[in-house]
Amino acid sequence: AKYVGLPGSDHYPWFGDVDSVVKEIERFARDLAEEAAFDRVLTTVLFTDLVGATERAAALGDREWRKLLDAHHSIVRANLARFRGREIDTAGDGFLASFDGPARAIRCATAVAAAVRELGLEIRAGLHTGECELMGDKLGGIAVHTGARVAAHAQPSEVLVSNTVKDLVAGSDIRFEDRGAAALKGVPGEWRLYAVQADAG
Repeated sequence: AKYVGLPGSDHYPWFGDVDSVVKEIERFARDLAEEAAFDRVLTTVLFTDLVGATERAAALGDREWRKLLDAHHSIVRANLARFRGREIDTAGDGFLASFDGPARAIRCATAVAAAVRELGLEIRAGLHTGECELMGDKLGGIAVHTGARVAAHAQPSEVLVSNTVKDLVAGSDIRFEDRGAAALKGVPGEWRLYAVQADAG
């Protein structure tokens, strides 16, 4: 809300200095629209994807694959709850989640990777921290695309992070292996990527 003082003692929008009143109302509405258009939040995004899902589904058949996929989803969601992550989207065998802290996101990813191996499954995971656009219950923006591209570079059972994430958790007990610099498709610049060591969970 905003207080605006206009000359005089009475201000009715339908007579008198109508132009001044309407101008302030228009400015207020325009400012609200601009604030909504630029609603952004700093967050860590986590992408996971099942390795070899199509081949495994073909080998098992629809019914058995659905049981295995449900077990995978349960593991992911249980760990999102454990590490206070928020499920943003799921598409078949992959998840997009957000976290307000990169260390919890890393620990969630490594816990999921370890748990699904007990089902005979492997995931690849990628994380990035940046400003994201809030679009209702969804997230958008270049930071989300960056996270997806990081995940695409991960090997089976690997949790890969951007240099941004690594820098943010400096001083923690999380250890990394340097995977070198990479070009992320559609994302400007060159990015150094790091694999989380297995004991991070």
